[in-house]
Amino acid sequence: MKKNLIISVLMTVVTTILFGLLFPLLITGLAQVMFPKRANGQLIARNGQVVGSRLIGQAFSSPGYFHSRPSGAVTGYDAANSGSPNLGPTNQSLIARVQGDADRLQAENPNAAIPVDLLTTSGSGLDPHITPAAAEFQVPRVARQRGLSEDQVRELVRQHTESRQLGFLGEPRVNVLELNLALDDLAPKR
Repeated sequence: MKKNLIISVLMTVVTTILFGLLFPLLITGLAQVMFPKRANGQLIARNGQVVGSRLIGQAFSSPGYFHSRPSGAVTGYDAANSGSPNLGPTNQSLIARVQGDADRLQAENPNAAIPVDLLTTSGSGLDPHITPAAAEFQVPRVARQRGLSEDQVRELVRQHTESRQLGFLGEPRVNVLELNLALDDLAPKR
């Protein structure tokens, strides 16, 4: 009995050290050597200062910027509070939020159909991408605010539209932060 207890305690200590300490350190070290940008969150820096991550969405509320899809995270794009609120289709707060967003978007672009991703949150609430249709919907507002032609802004959207991964996985998408940074390079905000 005593021998079995000693063996089980030693196995617990050894496996904890192996799989709880050494293995994670090994994987972290390999990631830092092989994929340093990805391992560190694909941070984007401007003038030596980090402005965001390519992997986590941000809230852009100024009319001169493309807006991300709504965040379902509790405090909005906070990775510590990511996740969907899981509100059902009859939940009054969800209905009110979607209706308010739809009214605001319809006033912004009265004759266009609103892309669904501008009204719905992603599962994590942190999605950094919008669909090309959502970017196209915002082109008139952004062009007007920046003093650019709609064709110039559409070309910028086209340049920043990522295709399907490996040609068949996922959907075409536009990273909002990267698009807005390119927009600032093209025409600084007035």
